[in-house]
Amino acid sequence: MSPQGTMLHEADNTESGQFSFTASETGSYLACITAVDHKPETTLTIDLDWRSGVHSQDWSKVVKKSQVEMMESSVKSLLDTIVSIHEEMYYLHERGEEMHELNRSTNSKMALLSFLSLGICLSVAGFQFWHLKTFFEKKKLI
Repeated sequence: MSPQGTMLHEADNTESGQFSFTASETGSYLACITAVDHKPETTLTIDLDWRSGVHSQDWSKVVKKSQVEMMESSVKSLLDTIVSIHEEMYYLHERGEEMHELNRSTNSKMALLSFLSLGICLSVAGFQFWHLKTFFEKKKLI
């Protein structure tokens, strides 16, 4: 199932087979495999080869008999790898900019809180000084 709940493939009473799809939306895809009760009991083996990105293409099956077509297939595979690397670098660059902006805003907030804390400490110190002065004046120690 797709992240939106669209059923991509459904098969009943299947002993073996292959299935593939191209993701058209981002998110988590769901694969459910169930086995009904067997009489007599049997051991069930499930082999999954879950691929994503550049690795999802099986380029060996695309290749034709000609060497030129084989080279073309290799170039297509490399081009897909380059595009994948470029997209990853662009994503990391965007994340770096987001982190830089977060760091800058956190730094300015910490500076504001530091000055606020300093102001509070100085006002408490002034209040303590005033309180002690009036206390000692009442006791006639000053």
